Amino acid sequence: MSTFDTEKKTALLVVDAQVGVLRNAWQKQERVAKLQQAVLRARSAGMPVIWVQHADSELVPGSADWQWEPPLAPAEGELHIEKQFNSSFEQTPLADALKQMGITHILLGGAATNWCIRATAYGALERGYDLTLLKDAHTTESLVFDDGTVISAENIITELNIGLQWVSYPQRTSQAVRVDDVKFE
Repeated sequence: MSTFDTEKKTALLVVDAQVGVLRNAWQKQERVAKLQQAVLRARSAGMPVIWVQHADSELVPGSADWQWEPPLAPAEGELHIEKQFNSSFEQTPLADALKQMGITHILLGGAATNWCIRATAYGALERGYDLTLLKDAHTTESLVFDDGTVISAENIITELNIGLQWVSYPQRTSQAVRVDDVKFE
């Protein structure tokens, strides 16, 4: 029940599934496989798949790190959005594109959990969308601080999965669901 006065329509948003972002990601192969499964199921159901790709001084457009992590890649005709900030909504045409397509519900997966996935998730909720985080199709790497403190990637992922199940916005739903349990329709 999003804040939009239109029929509920869902899109899969794949964020920053790029070689350089996923290089040291926790459970990389398993998470990429789940994300690929979500993409294939969305396509099979006729659901829009939207690809968001980060570019900055470390992810230079055209570089090896900027490329999509195989086997992930947009199909012909699928929307591709480039971004420079953590949230896929900031200074991009994403919100306008979602509005044109009548999207009210976002399925979200990709990387990195603690940066671009978190920012995009909250950006979607703040803009009135219903959100389903694909809890087994996003990942990151552990954070290691100068003082030796380590926050494991597994804990970062678990925290966001739990947080998005409990966060509350008026007239919006937020949940974290395994890819196998999502109804692609």
